[in-house]
Amino acid sequence: MSLNYGSPSPIQPLSLGNVVSAGLRLYRSHLKSYLKLGFNAYLWIFVPIYGWAKCGATLALISRLAFGELVDQPESVEGGRRIVNSRMWQFFIMGLLMFGISLALIIPFSILIGIVTAFFIGSITAGVTPSATIILVVFLFTLILIPLLFVAMLWVQARFFVVELPLAIEDNIDGSSTIGRSWELTKGHAWRIVAILFVGYLITIPIQIPFTILSGIIRVALASLTQENSAYAALLQLSNLILTLISAALVVPFWQSIKAVVYYDLRSRREGMGLKLRDREI
Repeated sequence: MSLNYGSPSPIQPLSLGNVVSAGLRLYRSHLKSYLKLGFNAYLWIFVPIYGWAKCGATLALISRLAFGELVDQPESVEGGRRIVNSRMWQFFIMGLLMFGISLALIIPFSILIGIVTAFFIGSITAGVTPSATIILVVFLFTLILIPLLFVAMLWVQARFFVVELPLAIEDNIDGSSTIGRSWELTKGHAWRIVAILFVGYLITIPIQIPFTILSGIIRVALASLTQENSAYAALLQLSNLILTLISAALVVPFWQSIKAVVYYDLRSRREGMGLKLRDREI
């Protein structure tokens, strides 16, 4: 699989299959080291502030290492770690800014849904039976809004999909400018990235299903005990958290590898990096 950069014509985008297959090969061929970094990253979540910054830097390290493989300039884990750790607090700033952006996008939708729900429930509690017209309007509103909200969330996620990679790889980038950099790189390519996200979610579902089933089994097993002793309720919450983190640690190297491929592709075509994916197996 390669990109023809000798032609004066613009470099064509990697196909959906090429992006996903390259990400899978990176994940498979570096499974041990990437998984170790994934678990290490999520362990830092339990340490406020510093741990969160460390988690962001470690996740970005996976993408940096994957990008190095793509451009045939591999580096050691320790070499990459020194670079991302030097920018650790910038990753924290980026995380705070992205959290604020997420809230700014989610709150208006939440308010809209809340108003509709409150109106419908308020009519019922007031003893007023909603007319067939109101029920139909609410049903259609919900039927249309939920898919639109889902698509809108994927589109926004696509625009910020590679947000940490410029900070991890490029020079003269900080926690705020890396956000604008992601927005710039993904301009005009959001829907293709949405398709990549959709396929990626389908691939990771089988990995997460066993953890969901196990979590349900634990919940049923402890259901009666949690009513008698609050300590079991805390144990249930802790077990769910641990299973969630394990599940996330297993799939995050795949996603970080996919991000590296997408970032490579975007920069190749937009800025003519003159790079190509190696023909041999990664």
